[in-house]
Amino acid sequence: HPPPSRPAEPSFAYPPTAGKPQGTRNAQMKQHAVMETELGRIRLRLLPECAPVTVEYFCNLIEDGLYDNTSFYRSDFVIQCGTHGTNKQNPRGNLPVNETKLHQVKSNTRGTCAIAHWDVPDNGNSEFFINLQTNAHLDSAYGGYCVFAAVDEGDDESFRTVDAIAAAIPKGA
Repeated sequence: HPPPSRPAEPSFAYPPTAGKPQGTRNAQMKQHAVMETELGRIRLRLLPECAPVTVEYFCNLIEDGLYDNTSFYRSDFVIQCGTHGTNKQNPRGNLPVNETKLHQVKSNTRGTCAIAHWDVPDNGNSEFFINLQTNAHLDSAYGGYCVFAAVDEGDDESFRTVDAIAAAIPKGA
């Protein structure tokens, strides 16, 4: 089958922690974000212990619907998603802080999810990526790329989807 014309357009949801009410805005109460794409599901475990402000920011953007009708558009050592190539504007502006080294540090290893930013450390935005391999250089480049979520080890379905998305995006895109 040929790949879809817009590979892996995500649809997000995140179930609250067991016993917590739906619709809460407290990032500490959210455990996972789930992306449903044409190529399968990716379940990300949120890491508020590493990046509480970033997790809250990401969850708010999901609730805002910012990622609806967007696509993964980059595939080299990461797959990247966000509003790139769309007419959407981030209603929340840039992240106020890069949390890379403020809390429990999680390295950019295969399956981890980090916030993209310009070459200015405290300029994180709505673009995010999932590492296709260990990218330790991203832990310190330009102030570090803050890991705020990860595919759980052993979640073969999610890793198959990540790899399928990477394969579906034309190289050099």
